[in-house]
Amino acid sequence: MTVRRWLASTPRRTFVLYPVCVVLLELLLRRGALVLDPFGLPLLIWGYVQYRWSGIYRTQHGGGGPGIDIPPTRIVDTGIYAYVRNPMYLGHLIFMTGLAVTFHSLAAVALLIFHLWWFQQRVLEDEQHMTALFGGSFAGYVRRVRRWGVI
Repeated sequence: MTVRRWLASTPRRTFVLYPVCVVLLELLLRRGALVLDPFGLPLLIWGYVQYRWSGIYRTQHGGGGPGIDIPPTRIVDTGIYAYVRNPMYLGHLIFMTGLAVTFHSLAAVALLIFHLWWFQQRVLEDEQHMTALFGGSFAGYVRRVRRWGVI
């Protein structure tokens, strides 16, 4: 596997590369004195677990995957997908929030802010694909379930 292909994987960037980069940067900026805030650890765990479990659930109940490149064969509107249309992406964002809190890192905050925008753009593209695949069924799902849960 090439470096470029490895880096193209959003989960590898979020759950491996970004934490390593944040830790190294914070160690450098703080001259080896790393700040660890335990209040961020539950967010790190929650974000990763939500990403993994909702991905497994989506594959088991909707087929396809990973990602939209291999589209699902049916809409998943049960489990966590009954409450939020994008629980995997939300898991990434929760994890990044945990990264910022755990390490009191402005770099992690910048990553989070950028990815709030980036995932929104990705969701808009995904929704176009899903509308093309499922038409009115997906439109009904969109009316029932919020894109990001509470928003």
